Amino acid sequence: MTNDRRTPHARPADPVRHSPAMAIHVFALFAIVLYLAAAGGLARPMLSGGRPMNWLALSLAGSAVLIHAGILLGMHRGALDLHFFAALSLVAFVVSSLTLLVNLSRPVAALGVIVFPLTALLIAVDSFVAPPTLPLAMGWQIKLHVTVALIAFSVLSMAAALAILLAVQDRALRHRQFSPWMRALPPLTLTEALLFRLIAAGFLLLTLTLLTGALFVDNLFGQHLAHKTILSIVAWLVFGTLLYGRWQHGWRGQQAVKLTLVGMAVLLLAFFGTKAVLELILHRTV
Repeated sequence: MTNDRRTPHARPADPVRHSPAMAIHVFALFAIVLYLAAAGGLARPMLSGGRPMNWLALSLAGSAVLIHAGILLGMHRGALDLHFFAALSLVAFVVSSLTLLVNLSRPVAALGVIVFPLTALLIAVDSFVAPPTLPLAMGWQIKLHVTVALIAFSVLSMAAALAILLAVQDRALRHRQFSPWMRALPPLTLTEALLFRLIAAGFLLLTLTLLTGALFVDNLFGQHLAHKTILSIVAWLVFGTLLYGRWQHGWRGQQAVKLTLVGMAVLLLAFFGTKAVLELILHRTV
């Protein structure tokens, strides 16, 4: 009698499947490296007086922005996630995109040197440190309000970064510090003109934010929304005063810098101050 023992065919091993989280982490690392490389390329003439690498740096930044967009879509399921770290990463994406567009038309490399490393940091926090979150359901009216608000905050954040750059540049000129990084900066008048264009655009968007909030948000002064609403109105008044002073009295220099930073500080409290307290300290969903 023949002992017919048939060995069952081994099932071929399934291909290794990378989890979505792993893929997002890999892309996040790519984006971080590209943002930092872009900032380094833009900073090179400022640090060593070497040849500008703006086009290479902006190409790297453009690639980083595209990857960043994919990360946001993947992590937050293609929806508006307004949890603290997710919202910060989204704002950083918008600011980096606007910085890239500004540099394509006006050479303000120093703006990228400030913005891109901060964006890399916020991607790292959102991807590797922050707990996973789910976007909250919202109607198109609230989505419109939130989108306008985020763009307004992003534009005014860029204005604040330019105000810091303007203050440093003005101080260096007053003390006759003509280092390589000073020679690499755009003329003071160009920086100031761009600052007020951004403030005007941000003020208009902030006005639309308040209007859409009044139209679409129920009980705008209720619960935790009261702080956001009041502080947003205060910031709107600060930026409006600055624009009026510029138009009527030619405000510029340190006066413009101080009011810009005050307005941005108030707006930062309005957008993220209450959210930080509620989510990070009280562990409540906003």
